[in-house]
Formats: sequence, structure tokens, C-alpha cells
Amino acid sequence: MALTQEQKKQFKSIGHHLKPVLIVAEQGLSEGVMAELERALSDHELIKIQLRLPDRADRAAILTELCQQSSAELVQSIGKMALVYRKNLKANPKLSNVQRL
Repeated sequence: MALTQEQKKQFKSIGHHLKPVLIVAEQGLSEGVMAELERALSDHELIKIQLRLPDRADRAAILTELCQQSSAELVQSIGKMALVYRKNLKANPKLSNVQRL
């Protein structure tokens, strides 16, 4: 499900105004974090994640694992913020960050 450059550009512009829905801290990817990630991706499709980890390599590893476990696509990662997308065929237009616009 690779995103095209045009899709990434569109999602970046939408994601710029979003607030982080999920925060990953020192405990990493716990069951609660993964459950919230699934709920957020199902509802919103495009979400912003804040990674409160000091080491850049740790943030990259967590993001890679997070995307693999949730079957999501990384749109953008800048510093401690990441933008993640997963298409939902039955998305609620009132909740979806992609379909609302």
C-alpha cells in the first residue's frame, strides 16, 4: 500500500494542523498504546503521533515497529512527531481526517 508522492503531499498538508492523538513515551509500545493506535487509525485514518523518546534511533525503531504491527504507512517524521496513515474502507466521514476535507 505504498503512497504516491502526491498523496503524501496532500496528507502532510492535512496533518500539519492536526494535534497528536497518540503519545509514545519511555515504556514503548504497550498493549494500551497499540489498542489506542488501532482505535485512532480506524476512526481518523490519518493521525499524528508524538514520540517522547530522547534517542533518534529509538524513535525510528519504535516507528518502524508501530507501522508494521498496525499495517500503517509512515507519511512523515520530523523530530519527535510522526504522521501515520492507514486506509479504512468503512471510515466515518465525520471522524476521518482524510474524508472531512
